[in-house]
Amino acid sequence: MRNLMLSVVLLGLAACGTPQQQCIGQVTQNLRVLDNLIAETQANLTRGYAVVPAVRSVPEFVNCTPRATEADPDPRRQSCLVRTAQTYSRPAAIDLDAEAAKLASLQAKRQQIVLATSPAILTCQQQYPEPVR
Repeated sequence: MRNLMLSVVLLGLAACGTPQQQCIGQVTQNLRVLDNLIAETQANLTRGYAVVPAVRSVPEFVNCTPRATEADPDPRRQSCLVRTAQTYSRPAAIDLDAEAAKLASLQAKRQQIVLATSPAILTCQQQYPEPVR
């Protein structure tokens, strides 16, 4: 139920943008992905190591009280110990020279995408002009 409500809210927010903003958002999606990768790579270089997700199994108590029946209308509460997966971040060694080369490559690719998307952004602005306030 919670996921359904979250989905409805997110869809509502996505529809809130003007047609021009939606158009520009579509043509600059790759640029946003690259910006995130550049930020992550710069953070790795600043730290000197990467942070990667890992999963561990942890014990957790859950309610496993039996359902009420005619024979036992008020069953005694019970807890059961189960193992659940927990995601956490852990440090990982990186090759700083390779990471710096990756950053330079990502920045060069970003420049190419900026040049390639500029005409599409202008098209969006012409196709969906914003009202002057």
